Amino acid sequence: MKDIKIVVTDKGKGQYWEEQSAQAVSRGDFTHLIKIYPELQEQTMEGFGGEFTEAAAVCFDSLSQAAKQEFLEGCFGEGGLKYNLGRLHMNSCDFALGNYAYVAEGDEDLRTFDIAHDREKIIPLVKEAMACHGREELSLLISPWSPPAYMKTNGEMNHGGKLREEYYGRWAEYYVKFLEEVRKEGLNVRYLTVQNEPEAVQTWDSCIYTAQEEGSFAVEYLLPALKKAGLEDIEVFIWDHNKESMYDRAKGSFEIPGCREGVSGVAMHWYTGDHFDGIRAVKKAFPEKKVFFTEGCVEYSRFADSGEVQKAEMYAHDMLGNFKAGVGAFFDWNLLLSAEGGPNHVGNFCAAPMMCDGKGGMEKRLSYYYIGHFSRYIRRGARQVMNTCYSDALETVSFVNPDGSRVVVILNRSEKDMPVSLWEAGQGTAFSVEAHSIRTIVYQ
Repeated sequence: MKDIKIVVTDKGKGQYWEEQSAQAVSRGDFTHLIKIYPELQEQTMEGFGGEFTEAAAVCFDSLSQAAKQEFLEGCFGEGGLKYNLGRLHMNSCDFALGNYAYVAEGDEDLRTFDIAHDREKIIPLVKEAMACHGREELSLLISPWSPPAYMKTNGEMNHGGKLREEYYGRWAEYYVKFLEEVRKEGLNVRYLTVQNEPEAVQTWDSCIYTAQEEGSFAVEYLLPALKKAGLEDIEVFIWDHNKESMYDRAKGSFEIPGCREGVSGVAMHWYTGDHFDGIRAVKKAFPEKKVFFTEGCVEYSRFADSGEVQKAEMYAHDMLGNFKAGVGAFFDWNLLLSAEGGPNHVGNFCAAPMMCDGKGGMEKRLSYYYIGHFSRYIRRGARQVMNTCYSDALETVSFVNPDGSRVVVILNRSEKDMPVSLWEAGQGTAFSVEAHSIRTIVYQ
């Protein structure tokens, strides 16, 4: 154990990613142990990122030039969150200015297909992020909220409805056209989900599938269309909804012949609680499958009165539990929002780790710094490793990076300071994790 760095965020003390050094010892306090076992390795990490919604792009355009650079560096730069992932909505979502699709209503043959809408603000923002990123490629995930209205049983993009069976093939072609167009723009699309929240009838853009319908659509239409277009390198994920049902949905979809073989993994959100055992159930039943966290935010409809510490701890608690259960990628929701928590075409406002101040500037919320305790230090290709912890007052997760460095994240949501002795292979270091604070320890 050498080159020990302890990174501290403690709002009460005004510390944000404050770096401290520590020395390794071979004797010490064995009553407050966190022990690391780097040889016991679990899932591989693919990275961290957030959603390039139309709302985020509109907010970005409202910033001053200096604030734009601050935002880009804050998300994608070496001094910021170091995001290497991003998510794009195909057609509109709730955090768009209104419903839109890439074809004229009723265009059965997709002759009018055009992503000009996204070329106005969304794609330029992605390109700015790519230029700022400058390390490894920024990898993108695509998710649809709704097909065009004429393809659906309810004749509109909102309020659920289903994809009409006669349009299964045409909808698969639609994915291909979108993927081809964004790749022409130089965007590196590596993943897609079949449908965002396929069990939710929303007042905004939404579409319903049963597990069997989603599996059948993937196997019989989407995967063949991708292969025919030479896009079989794009990994397909099912579900993309809340954790409590992810095992049931995976089991139902993977019962469809060919689905388990063709689909790469299961995506999920956090809006119905922890349900970390739902992730473990999927990993136990389908150990070869990846599990991605693709969306989470602090909704104003439920948590409008929550303080900044509570919001930040919601993020860190969920990330810790997800990663320990087997999640290999983290996508936050909106990268940037207005001071009101929008724009949103149905008034479904929420918080984001970075928000505009309404005067051409922006601010970083405490949740931003808590996310950074993971994203700044856990690199693509890292493996989650086993650790033990002496107290349930502390939440922990550990990783080994491709260069061999260890990363240990420790969250204290309790009301009292907690002593820690961190040990690996007969060496350790001691420190305190103050009440309502977070630590990341990096060492070789």
